[in-house]
Amino acid sequence: MTLNWRTKLIHPATAAPKGFRALTVPTYRGSTTILEGAADVGDHWDHTRSPYRYGLYGTPTTLELAARIAELEGGKHCFITPGGQAAIALIQMAFLGAGTHVLMPESIYGPNRDLANRTLARFGVEVEFYDPLIGAGIAALIRPSTRLIWCESPGSVTMEVQDVPAIARAARERGVVTALDNTYAAGVHFDAFGHGADVSMQALTKYVNGHSDVLLGSVTVREHEHFLRLGDAHQLLGMGASPDDCSLALRGLQTLAVRLSQLEHNCLSVASWFSRQEEIHSVLHPALPSCPGHDLWQRDFTGSSSIFSVVFDPSIAKSTVIAFVDALKLFKLGFSWGGLTSLVMRYDAPKRVLGGLPQLVRFNVGIEDSRDLIDDLAQAFGAIRESPGAKRSKRAKGSVGPKGSAGSKGAKRKSRPRAQRRKRA
Repeated sequence: MTLNWRTKLIHPATAAPKGFRALTVPTYRGSTTILEGAADVGDHWDHTRSPYRYGLYGTPTTLELAARIAELEGGKHCFITPGGQAAIALIQMAFLGAGTHVLMPESIYGPNRDLANRTLARFGVEVEFYDPLIGAGIAALIRPSTRLIWCESPGSVTMEVQDVPAIARAARERGVVTALDNTYAAGVHFDAFGHGADVSMQALTKYVNGHSDVLLGSVTVREHEHFLRLGDAHQLLGMGASPDDCSLALRGLQTLAVRLSQLEHNCLSVASWFSRQEEIHSVLHPALPSCPGHDLWQRDFTGSSSIFSVVFDPSIAKSTVIAFVDALKLFKLGFSWGGLTSLVMRYDAPKRVLGGLPQLVRFNVGIEDSRDLIDDLAQAFGAIRESPGAKRSKRAKGSVGPKGSAGSKGAKRKSRPRAQRRKRA
């Protein structure tokens, strides 16, 4: 019987290998692992050869989480890392070296960009950034030295949805590995491997754990060659993850389906409300037509998540946007997303967004009542509208910001046959 991913969260078909003998028991914490005999001594990480060598390479708790993530994403092997950024670094270190070339979208996660510019470049890796909406045009940027192409769809701040299948196809034709940051989709709203990616990573910190109290990451692959490269790097970089944190992530998996459903509903309600505010130039939510790549989201995704961004009208001063953010009460100012509590973060918009002039604010919508969240946003707008010298402008004719509600055409996913939805989930 083929099970839907929602059912697999509660009834997994996988289990950690047997034979673990640690100095401490459960949750399976352990550095020293008891070996069978002197002839069995050997330091290697590959659990498919022999399950447990040393606690750094994983306990049954760690490997259970890895197996569950691989199952959800449709992969064969998964490595757990001590954070999302660690997962990113693992991929970089496994596939890149001196003299190689990596392509990254301009919309890439900021710390990933910083790792490339400040560390990889120092080690002789040539880093090049590309337009996230380039699609099949990526082929023109691939060089003989290109070893890795990154995708992040949608971008976690500017929210561009990428044509991952087209990029992956161009990469595969030239023997280049495609890595996808699949955190937004939680590994279930977008089928990374079905759309051609070779490597899928997530910050499990976000949706999988879902309670803002754990730092974990994952890297999932299908190909054995990629498994070996990543495993060697994982061992040599010492990327052990806490079994206690893995236990919390395993707990989070059981409620992932219900949390994603509520987060999607709340986020669409709040995003659609924003589209009717005159201070807002555009709403960057993949399920709304105003978001770059919205058509690709409709084609490739089975749902949306909890984050979106708004671009304020260029006439709105930076100080006014700051005052708006500071006036919020339920939305807490902080980085990250995917948890239960609503968050807000202000950014200076990059140059590709209206020439870099307007202010961009990203929201993570939590599981609070959406009406309370909208009331909080309304009072913050009221505060800046009543402030002396506040400047407002009517929405420009032809603005890309939608006027519709959460039930508008742009906010709906295309209907798919039940069998197709089940297969892709």
